Amino acid sequence: MEAAGPPGRTHQMKLTAKSITKTFAGVVALSDVSVGVEQGEIVGVIGPNGSGKTTLINVISGVIPATGGRVLLDDEDCTAKPSHQVARDGVARTFQTIRLFSEMTVLENVEVAASGNPATKGLVRPRRVSREALARLGLGEHASTVAGHLAYGLQRRVEIARAIACRPKFVLLDEPAAGLNEAESDELLRTLLELRDALGFGVLLVDHDLRLMMRATDRIYVLNEGKLLAEGSPQEVRHNPEVIKAYIGTETRKDRT
Repeated sequence: MEAAGPPGRTHQMKLTAKSITKTFAGVVALSDVSVGVEQGEIVGVIGPNGSGKTTLINVISGVIPATGGRVLLDDEDCTAKPSHQVARDGVARTFQTIRLFSEMTVLENVEVAASGNPATKGLVRPRRVSREALARLGLGEHASTVAGHLAYGLQRRVEIARAIACRPKFVLLDEPAAGLNEAESDELLRTLLELRDALGFGVLLVDHDLRLMMRATDRIYVLNEGKLLAEGSPQEVRHNPEVIKAYIGTETRKDRT
């Protein structure tokens, strides 16, 4: 299954990071990086370890402040907003390391996110929204299971269900395929495309699974040493000599198929 491109919309909101710079104790993690994603798009960010991919997601989602640059949701400046406010504005995310409440049930994990969304009010609606999210991720039968007892791949799906239960305009996915085998990665691809088509949100996808990235994304940004090295369609990026030298050439043959 290949990315089919964004579905038609009357107005496509855009999430934009403009000239983002981030330093930690004098170390430059990001330098003048600009990326953007519209609703209905799946946009990838790839690059070697330490290139700044997770830092970029952390800045966009308000987890850490930018040293320079701006984050815009359409024309609204979100640069100085804390992460909970960014989430309420419609930007949900997952984390590179799974952050579920391991002693709570799968449904309870998703309800925590749904209950904090202004779009879900009262006690009944968050549960309904949560069950809908679990159903979309094929997790309905696991609703009463303690999250920590699930297999790793299913825990990754719970994180995505928790994100979409917030009814987001954009979802930032930080290495959702990490630790998945090829079959699980293929299923993740199908799920992402189905969710994008059904719910219409934009996705900013960070992952080292190049097989997934080349098939799932409409466009790809490449980071290297905290700077934007290249951007373009998956095919343009795949054949870019600088990208091959800095990143793709170091990946295994399996990842490049």
